[in-house]
Amino acid sequence: MTILVTGATGRVGRHVVEELARRGAATRILTRDPSKARVPAGVETAEGDLLDIDALRRAFAGIRTLFLLNAVTGDEFTQALVALNLAREAGVERVVYLSVIHADRFVNVPHFAVKSGAERMLAAMGFGATILRPAYFIDNEAMIRDVVLDHGVYPMPIGSKGVAMVDARDIAEVAAIELIRRDEAPGLLPSETLNLVGPDTLTGPGIAALWSERLGRPVAYGGDDPSGFETIMAGAMPKWQAYEMRLMAERWVSDGMVAAAGDVERLVGILGRPLRSYRDFLAGIAERGPGE
Repeated sequence: MTILVTGATGRVGRHVVEELARRGAATRILTRDPSKARVPAGVETAEGDLLDIDALRRAFAGIRTLFLLNAVTGDEFTQALVALNLAREAGVERVVYLSVIHADRFVNVPHFAVKSGAERMLAAMGFGATILRPAYFIDNEAMIRDVVLDHGVYPMPIGSKGVAMVDARDIAEVAAIELIRRDEAPGLLPSETLNLVGPDTLTGPGIAALWSERLGRPVAYGGDDPSGFETIMAGAMPKWQAYEMRLMAERWVSDGMVAAAGDVERLVGILGRPLRSYRDFLAGIAERGPGE
């Protein structure tokens, strides 16, 4: 049967589509503009979004398994509820859902609370689901690259409890493996939850030291106060969303965002290779190219 991928052109979704295609899985994506979607040969496109009821009904035709990725938006919860209701209506019972680590604990952070609600809906409606709970994406660090290079300061208020940042490509590969496993199963598989983490527990001072090592010059940690982080984020996203990022950062400092015992080993077993590290990320982004 065919797997439907939402959020298919974003940071994680595009890698999910690539991994599914590489494995020969029949795949359809939901996208607002199919003419702009760059997808591997053989991948179907369906035009629409998660609030377009008629488009969703068309996209779900002939689908058995859903990859549900809701972007952090003001109507994220509505999108999730609509998509899951229409999936159920179409007879789709197999889901891989991209949630967030500690969704059930960091409930004062809006997109954590939203994803916790969607997790509860998956359970209450009887879906067979793999809930993927990633930690903060290493890839997001590209947003603060120029701050580090220009000012010699690592500005993210990570704190000292630690954050197990994860590479989006690792998230996507686990998602593809789980989608195919569920899609090819003869019946509905039991639901389960996977924490998606990187191989290291990173602290603010520790990350600054990694940048220093890579650049060959001192990089200072900007400290645990999230106000500067909120200001930086407000230059790249709506202010409500920047405030939400601040709330998340406050939980990094107070609680951390760390792996549970056995998480890393379980992921390595699924992928059959080591997880990508923060050092791997720095190797590809820390230096400016010509003309930058």
